[in-house]
Amino acid sequence: MERRELLRLLATAGALPLLPTLARAASGPDAWQAEFEAAGTPWKSGFATPAGDLPLTRAKVRGRFPDAVTGTLFRNGPAGHDLGGQRYRHWFDGDGMVHRFVIDGADVRHQGRYVATPKRAAELRAGRRLAEGFGTMPPGAEPPSSPDSINVANINVLPMQGEVLALWEGGSATRLDARTLETLGVKTWRPDLAGMPFSAHPRVDPDGTVWNFGVSAGQSMLALYEIAPDGVLRRASATPVGDLPMIHDFAVTERHLVFLMPPLVYDGKRKEAGASFLDAHVWRPELEMRVLVVDKKDWDRRQLLTLPAGFLFHVGNAWEEDTPGGTLIHIDYMRSDNPDPVFTTNREVMRGRWVKRADPHLTVATLNLRTGRASQNALSLDAEFPRIDPRRVGLRHRHLIHATQGMPDRPGFAAVARTNVETGRSQRYTYGKQAIVEEHIFIPDGTKPGWVLGTVLDFEQQKTLLSCFAADRLSAGPVAQATLPYTLPLGLHGAFVPA
Repeated sequence: MERRELLRLLATAGALPLLPTLARAASGPDAWQAEFEAAGTPWKSGFATPAGDLPLTRAKVRGRFPDAVTGTLFRNGPAGHDLGGQRYRHWFDGDGMVHRFVIDGADVRHQGRYVATPKRAAELRAGRRLAEGFGTMPPGAEPPSSPDSINVANINVLPMQGEVLALWEGGSATRLDARTLETLGVKTWRPDLAGMPFSAHPRVDPDGTVWNFGVSAGQSMLALYEIAPDGVLRRASATPVGDLPMIHDFAVTERHLVFLMPPLVYDGKRKEAGASFLDAHVWRPELEMRVLVVDKKDWDRRQLLTLPAGFLFHVGNAWEEDTPGGTLIHIDYMRSDNPDPVFTTNREVMRGRWVKRADPHLTVATLNLRTGRASQNALSLDAEFPRIDPRRVGLRHRHLIHATQGMPDRPGFAAVARTNVETGRSQRYTYGKQAIVEEHIFIPDGTKPGWVLGTVLDFEQQKTLLSCFAADRLSAGPVAQATLPYTLPLGLHGAFVPA
């Protein structure tokens, strides 16, 4: 099949297969909404639904944010969890809300705004949920008219050419005004790519080149993108991949794209029977963790390796080296033994319950492209939301910023850490048992060690904090901290744009 035809089919179908034509009948009062409202857990504010947009508000600042951190931190995450008395059954389903923290020394201002997707606009008009989500089949759901009719734009952001793209996985990126967060419409890279899945985890080379992918589970096809630093699409293509699993993230090296493919595989028969997109996936550990390596210059040059079966959401970074024994690719990722948390933990929080599952651990794998063999070493360190110095994307790196210290009685992590992936040595700052740590990112500062910037929900105070640390003295605590007069919904990923 010609590449253009593959792209057309992929854009038409999107990543989420169409619903069965027979929608479920509407039901009575929603038990999940009632359970959430009745729950006494103080951390549930992180999963509450803001009634509307959050106007620009000045935070209370302790200390002073360094000059290198002058700029804007953008963050995205699910926020619209309930509507019309019905509550989503999975954290990942909520309508996206993008936040911007404008930072200037001792002055920090925050604004939050829902992404006005066609899906959200239609549901607000109707006063109820109309479309299926990642893990929810709402009563009376209607078949989507296009991939973007169910787009929630709730995972990540990509600043580009004066705009901010709000990213989902099943369809287009959504354009936002970087100064006001006003929704400007979907991003169409080329007319024949309209509605095509565009992943929430693009990788940006040090020269500014953007690489990304998209997954169409129903068609078992993988899309690839290369975008120039000026935002112009250079290439896009699609290729079939057998038993294509749920892929959330990937990595790049100087010469390759690297996909870790956990054995969580889409089953079309389950979807036809009315399962949600998530529940249409089956855990098949006999497939192992397949690793697809694609040549950056020639996407037809590919190699498949295997690692022991495991599950992941996020990759830290990858880099390659040429040795007498062959080209080696080193990649670090957050590995779990199985996907139980996505099926259980991230569901139960939506009714104010906590069901503990094993936390992912920082794992470093080595791929030998000459021999086709792969090995890995799991560090004794629980970890999620990995970030590195953006200047080292695809290059050899040593330090990883990540959340750590999972708690037995509540969601998320209590600490942020900086770990040397080569030695395993790690330093951390623990916010406390009353805190849920969100993603922290690295901010470069010339030849200096740089800074770590991130948010945390303090559910004892019922406030969200923005903290800044010296990267090489993380355990010493924040050099500056801004406290908002309210809590924000727990989010996923973000990006910093210097002033």
